[in-house]
Amino acid sequence: MRFPVLTIKLITMDLLIPEFGTIIWATIGFLITFLILAKFAWKPLLKGLKERDNSIAQALQAAESAKKDVSLLHSQNERLLAEAKIERDKILQEAREIKDNLINDAREQAKKEAHKLVEDARQALKNERTAAIQEIKKMVAELSVSISEKILMHELADSEKQRELIDKSIVEAKLN
Repeated sequence: MRFPVLTIKLITMDLLIPEFGTIIWATIGFLITFLILAKFAWKPLLKGLKERDNSIAQALQAAESAKKDVSLLHSQNERLLAEAKIERDKILQEAREIKDNLINDAREQAKKEAHKLVEDARQALKNERTAAIQEIKKMVAELSVSISEKILMHELADSEKQRELIDKSIVEAKLN
């Protein structure tokens, strides 16, 4: 009689310890599969793996090269940016200097023009004053002549007085 516990152990032992014929057929099957895979599949698999390895290496080199290029471009950009800032500062400084020069020139020009206007006004005032004095002298002369004429007319209305004036003028002319 068999005990059920023992039967389970024997069945499990059969699975763990195969028979000799099973080992030989399994080994022959493994070798045939290995040879078929080695002959037909192993070389393409290795070739594919090698190609993949090469493409990964090339991609890594390209990435490293791109990284260097980006680093170089970044440093060039930084340098260009610094140069642009220097150029901007230089242009702004020149613009300030030009602005200051223009303002100073405008001030000087305004001073010169103001001085010229003052001088022109003084000269015009002097000319007008001279003209006014000349006009007054002319008016005084005309008025003097008019007054003298009226006085002479009044004084010389008498012929006797006219004779005396003529004689007196002749005597004075002879003395000179």
